[in-house]
This record gives sequence, C-alpha cells and structure tokens, in this order.
Amino acid sequence: MLPSQNYHKPESGAVLAALHEINQRCGFLPQAEIRQAANDLGISLAQIVSAATFYSAFTFKPSGKHRIHVCDGTACHVKGSNTLLDALKEKLGVDSGETTSDGIFTLQGVRCLGSCGLAPAMSIDGETYGRLDAESLDNILARYRED
Repeated sequence: MLPSQNYHKPESGAVLAALHEINQRCGFLPQAEIRQAANDLGISLAQIVSAATFYSAFTFKPSGKHRIHVCDGTACHVKGSNTLLDALKEKLGVDSGETTSDGIFTLQGVRCLGSCGLAPAMSIDGETYGRLDAESLDNILARYRED
C-alpha cells in the first residue's frame, strides 16, 4: 500500500481566488502558474485542475482581447442560439473554443448566461446582448473591433 499524501484543505474559496488571480493576470491559466498555485495551496495539481475545468470562466489557452460567450441554455437554444453561434463562426472564421488569427476575439458556447428573457443571448466581456439574430451581429462586433 502506498503511503497517503497529507494534502491539507485550503481555506474556503482559496482555490477559486487563486485561479481568478492567475486568469486575470495572465488572461488564461498557464501550466506553470497552476502548478505553483497548487504547491502554494498544498493541494494536488489534479485538485486545482478539477476546479479550473469545472468553471467556464477559466481557460488553459490564451484568449483573444474580447471573449464572446454564446448562450445555449434551454430558452436560447429554442430561440435559435445554434444559428447565432454558426453565424459567429462564419463571421469570425473560428470554431467554438478558438481565437481569431488577429487575437481580437475568442468564441465560446456556454450552458447558460442567466438571461433567458433576452433569448437568444450572448455576452462579450460580460456585457450581455439579447434578442439577437445573425444580422445584428455585424454592428456589435464592429464596436469591439474599433477598440
């Protein structure tokens, strides 16, 4: 039998706080940073990666300057979020989970934005846009390209 490793339980919220700090500083979760955080917190790498993969706010790849989240919750799905996501894929030339070659946008489908009354909805950098159709996307994207 292998000797047990005595990982201590970090203070409540410490793992998520560390992940948020790394994500904010780096724009994603670099492997070296999460290894160091696991070491600092006294937990296994598997434990911190498990927390990071549970939440859609975290990514292990660098993201674009602006992150687009397209909701695919029930209300949005019923009202055509798949058409919205397909239109964005075509307009941006990327698949879900990818970043445009110019580094401006990262596109990601998410389970729910909590904006069911605005279905179909998407958010860019946390700003929610609702009751969308493919034609409304050009004006919205143009605002962020000008940034």
